[in-house]
Order: sequence, then C-alpha cells, then structure tokens
Amino acid sequence: MEKAVNQREGAWCLLTEFTQSESLRKHALAVEACMRAYARKSGADEELWGMVGLLHDFDYEKYPSLEDHPYRGCEILEKRGYSEEVRRAIMSHAEYTGVERVSAMEKTLFACDELAGFITACALVKPGKSLAEVEAKSVRKKMKDKAFARSVHREDIVQGSVELGLDLEEHIAFCIEAMKGIAAELGLDGSAAKSA
Repeated sequence: MEKAVNQREGAWCLLTEFTQSESLRKHALAVEACMRAYARKSGADEELWGMVGLLHDFDYEKYPSLEDHPYRGCEILEKRGYSEEVRRAIMSHAEYTGVERVSAMEKTLFACDELAGFITACALVKPGKSLAEVEAKSVRKKMKDKAFARSVHREDIVQGSVELGLDLEEHIAFCIEAMKGIAAELGLDGSAAKSA
C-alpha cells in the first residue's frame, strides 16, 4: 500500500510541476476518479489506472499543440521511469497519435476523458454548482446543445462508451457517481455556489 501512495504522490507532483491551471488539475482528478472506479468495477489495478487518469494531460498546459501533446509528455514520462504501459495508454487517448486503443485501460481513459470535462461543465451551470444536481439524462440532453461546452468532442464521448461496450447513459451515470466521491476536491460539492 505504501508503494501505491508513493506512486500516487509522485504522479501528483509531476502533474503540479507541469500544470498550474486549477481547472486542468481538477480535470486530471476527475478523470482519475472515473478511472479508479472503473478499475474497481473490473478488478483491474486501481493505482495504475488512476495514475494514467491523473497524468494523461499533465503536459497539455506547457505543450498544447497537436505536434507536442501528448508526445512531449510521453518523452518526459519515459525519462522519469514510467512504464511503456502507462505511456502507451496516454498516447492512445488522443485520436491523432494513431496509437490504437487495445487494452481495457486505454479504452477507459479515452471514454472518461472528454466525458469528465463535460460532466464538470454540466455541474457548473447548475444553481448549486454541484454534482449532486447532475443526472445522466440531463447530461445527454446538454450534449445536443452544440453551443454548450463547445470544446468538448461529443463524438469522442459516444465513441468511448461504444468501445467500452456500455450504454451511453449508463457510462455517464457511472462517471457522475465516481466524480461525486471527490466532489469537494473538484469544487463541485455546492460550496462554490454558497460562497458566490
């Protein structure tokens, strides 16, 4: 267990070294929460899946171009001793890298990445700015509104659930529940609305 804590701590330090943006850090935490929940559900390595979720965009703030992200990040991860399995999963989450998603972990990262961002956006427009107010049905409805959270690729959310072999609404509901577990860390527990 101690090794897992140290791995998580190391991944968090790497993320915060490269990512100053609070919203990008929160996105990493949201994807990590979804990845951990899916790992628990399937009996996979929760620490490994969580680390991949936490680190998938760690280089994005410094290297946001398609030529650099996630390539530069994977070079950094290799230098710092992260496994091929971790690097490959991170490469596979970006469609344009050409790295095919093969493992369950790779498919899950892709399926959770855009969705976690979209769920966050849905929570932030609720009166209480809380995940407790977000339902899968309302998320699906918001997906049809192209003006809402327009930077989120809806087709990736749909494709992700297909690759996991899950009904889209079931996948959305699962990720909402996973994110509720860390709602306070994400600033989506209703406290933001109270202090506003």
